[in-house]
Amino acid sequence: MPEPLDAALSQVRALLLDPALTRAVAAGRRRGRRPTVVRAELRPVTLKAGPRLQIATSDGARPYTRNVTPGPETAAAIDELLAEPFGNWHVETTDATLQLRVTKSGEAQVHRAAAPARPVAPPAGNDRAKEYLLDPGDEIFAEIGGSAAKRRQVDAFLRALAATLPDDLTGPLRVVDLGCGNAYLTFAAYRYLSGRGLAVELIGVDVREDQRRRNTELAQRLGWADRVSFVAGTIADAVVDPAPDLVLALHACDTATDEALARAVRWEARWVLAAPCCHHDLAKQLRAQPTPAPYELLTRQGILRERFADVLTDALRAGLLRVHGYRAEVVEFVDSQHTPRNLLIRARRTGTGATGPQRAEYRELVDQWRVTPRLETLLATYEPPAA
Repeated sequence: MPEPLDAALSQVRALLLDPALTRAVAAGRRRGRRPTVVRAELRPVTLKAGPRLQIATSDGARPYTRNVTPGPETAAAIDELLAEPFGNWHVETTDATLQLRVTKSGEAQVHRAAAPARPVAPPAGNDRAKEYLLDPGDEIFAEIGGSAAKRRQVDAFLRALAATLPDDLTGPLRVVDLGCGNAYLTFAAYRYLSGRGLAVELIGVDVREDQRRRNTELAQRLGWADRVSFVAGTIADAVVDPAPDLVLALHACDTATDEALARAVRWEARWVLAAPCCHHDLAKQLRAQPTPAPYELLTRQGILRERFADVLTDALRAGLLRVHGYRAEVVEFVDSQHTPRNLLIRARRTGTGATGPQRAEYRELVDQWRVTPRLETLLATYEPPAA
């Protein structure tokens, strides 16, 4: 139920001044108003001079960090931030989590939850070799695993996600992770997005029922079961309603990536992040027929043919997304020293279809290599937006 905004902000203030505070994020904006910064993050730190409250803000171009002393200076800094017309607040203490979202009518929707029954890492020092988007000491790693390699992959994924979504994103965000597996990136995505002050509803889809049960139990242990849920089903047919804003498909094998991209297009999802895995489909088609001249050297050696098939597959996927109303780019997901499957297709819906020359560019490439991309088949009956 909506609450008076002043009363809700008083609750936020009390938690921000609580010695048990671990982290807080303010983001977004209220209807018709814009804060002087697009985001603010608060966390306690321990410096040589003693405990401080670190306040990191961003104007959308440059970050600014300051450390304020406990007492009147901290209270004044908090009051300044509370006076800003932020649309969302997310506050965590060792005991509880509070999420506040300001509605279009100016009231507050407040969600409160008990903190997961896990020890919280002590406040980090101010000097760290690397700034992670999700603190390596976060309690989530006690559940999903905390190896250095996993932390690096989580951070690489979250940075790609952060670069995809606008800094001033407000309002509820519905996310679907297709082919989520053991869901460690699913949970990391929820932790990060909710930490930005967004009201997130996340659904993970995996074909295995045992994975659904395992992931559901983990969501319950973390205290997120009301916001993070899982269904058992195929990427192509799992029941997901209503349609999501953001679609994730991370390391779905071969044409499962095409099924995820096709669902995202049909849902008209605003954003898509897909990290393809193996690329067997076009590789098989290339082996079955002569290579068009003058490209025989590209496919004469087996290893080169397989690598070229990988490049061709993802280039055609990006081209098809453009045809169907998306701006798509292929970027490095995580450094290749950690995994050879390190590409990420990142797409944003523009609502504008490709131009005639862009469509012809895609068709010429397909016809020259005499291949039929699986994504094209899956979208054969879908009508893209008009140019």
